[in-house]
Amino acid sequence: MKSIQNTLKEKPWLGWVIFLTTVVVVFFIGLFASSIIERRSESVTLQNVKPIAEWEPRNEVWGENYPREYESYLKTLDTTYASAHGGSAKHDYLAEYPELVVLWAGYAFSKDYDQGRGHANAINDIRKTLRTGGVKNSPMTATCWTCKSTDVPRLMNEIGVSNFYKGKWIDKGEQIVNPIGCQDCHDPKTMNLRVTRPALVEAFARRGKKMEDFSHQEMRSLVCAQCHVEYYFKKETNYLTFPWDKGFSADSMEAYYDNINFSDWTHALSRTPMLKAQHPDYELFSTGIHAERGVSCADCHMPYKSEGGVKFTDHHIQSPLNNVANSCQVCHRQETDRLIQDVYDRQEKILELRRIVEKTLAAAHIEAKYAWDYGATDAEMKPILQLIRHAQWRWDWVAAANALGFHSPVEAMRVLGTSIARGEEARKLIALAIVKHGKDYPVPMPDISTKEKAQEYIKLDMKALREEKSEFLNTVAKEWDKKAEQRQGAVKKY
Repeated sequence: MKSIQNTLKEKPWLGWVIFLTTVVVVFFIGLFASSIIERRSESVTLQNVKPIAEWEPRNEVWGENYPREYESYLKTLDTTYASAHGGSAKHDYLAEYPELVVLWAGYAFSKDYDQGRGHANAINDIRKTLRTGGVKNSPMTATCWTCKSTDVPRLMNEIGVSNFYKGKWIDKGEQIVNPIGCQDCHDPKTMNLRVTRPALVEAFARRGKKMEDFSHQEMRSLVCAQCHVEYYFKKETNYLTFPWDKGFSADSMEAYYDNINFSDWTHALSRTPMLKAQHPDYELFSTGIHAERGVSCADCHMPYKSEGGVKFTDHHIQSPLNNVANSCQVCHRQETDRLIQDVYDRQEKILELRRIVEKTLAAAHIEAKYAWDYGATDAEMKPILQLIRHAQWRWDWVAAANALGFHSPVEAMRVLGTSIARGEEARKLIALAIVKHGKDYPVPMPDISTKEKAQEYIKLDMKALREEKSEFLNTVAKEWDKKAEQRQGAVKKY
């Protein structure tokens, strides 16, 4: 039998094969060893220093066990980052786009509509917004708390889901003081992702799916989809429901609402039975290329980071544009400025279409009011109101979602295109109705060039609304904190 040395002399190429095979084997052994070390270091961070109760709402208690995650979560309090069309800094959308005041005439959003801030600001923001009213006039239902606090799953567990939805928003304030956080998405014993809001579970159940059917990667989006979705409150019970029975698209949800004859409010000018989109981020994202490629919400908004040899998820949930290196550049190799510009280019095109719709719809509502005043009949106005309803729903389905359509630019532009078509058709029919009643067209348009002028036009008493809110913050809200402190021992000021 020949020795290895003799064999290699006769077949020198065999030596290279052995060498390269050895290199490959050693490389994969190194990866395997690195993975084991990483998993061991991660397992160390998952050892609870202190037991966490099943429905513990205080994020700071979780933070005792998971300081890295908690410290990064606290950065959601930051309000300094502003992208061209979002971020954490304040954007007064009514000031930027005054037509929105007219679009929402008769609805609370005409009073106040700002850019949403980070999760840790949730309680402060819902208390301070004019939409939730004051001491004497509190128009919102208790269901409006559903996505604002870790106290919600706790309270649902204590009193039952149906009972949680009952009553007024102001009635449950003393029970809900801890902002969105840890237990909204995690099991305290295993740290596994879990869904704590029943509406998502119920919506999938009606479609024949169970939560255990979804993979971990899918769960990294579904914990976000508990709240970042379109929903409505069923009449009488205020039971929170997702309109997904016919599908996830704007068209499918429009058909769902039409079928059950649902409306959020009747427009104060045009008398249209209106739909208000909430924030259908998950639905719009689901139609985009990132979802198609298996990317989750957390991949971009909560990317992994390493600290002291420990890999963990960054809980500073924010715009990926403020963290391009850890979000976008994990997959994309372009320079930071190029990637950001790519986002802006798409957003600007969507905004151009959106502004066309907003101006069209504002005019349609005002013109419809003139048509009613001139004697238009219910029969004449019925098709007009249906067109306005559908046009504004489709606009809002894009406008209410975060990221100005970037989660799915193609679908966003398609939906806005159909909105423009319906809005212009409504205006054409309004013009015919006005002329039929012997009046001149076009009708005189009010000056709605600023938020203040638009609010005055739809007869909002902003001074009274602000005074009532100030009274609420200085009385009721402070009492809530006192009672909550007695219940849970302390209330962290975020």
